[in-house]
Amino acid sequence: MADADEPVDPGTVGEQDAPPVEEKPYKIIFEANKCFGAGKCAEVSANWSLSLDTGIAKPETYFFGEEELDHNVAAAEACPAKKDRGVIHVVDRRTDEEIAPDPNGDGTLSVDW
Repeated sequence: MADADEPVDPGTVGEQDAPPVEEKPYKIIFEANKCFGAGKCAEVSANWSLSLDTGIAKPETYFFGEEELDHNVAAAEACPAKKDRGVIHVVDRRTDEEIAPDPNGDGTLSVDW
């Protein structure tokens, strides 16, 4: 178990309850605390909905397969939060690399908790 003072490795978020990688090789890491409710994700992806009560978007599922990759990547790339670095991160669970938005261009997770 990680020490409470150590930073959380974003690559491990949600993995304890995750479906098998073979079934759902992609996941979303969502920095909800930095979402400001632009709704761009919900415009381009059926997986995302914007709550009119909270002003925060929410994915229907955090783990998904190849057939849902394109629209989740579009949601991550459309997010204007964090000065267009986005708060939606699509990660390939097989390699632990960020597919989108990947602002660094090298697959490293751009989560900044």
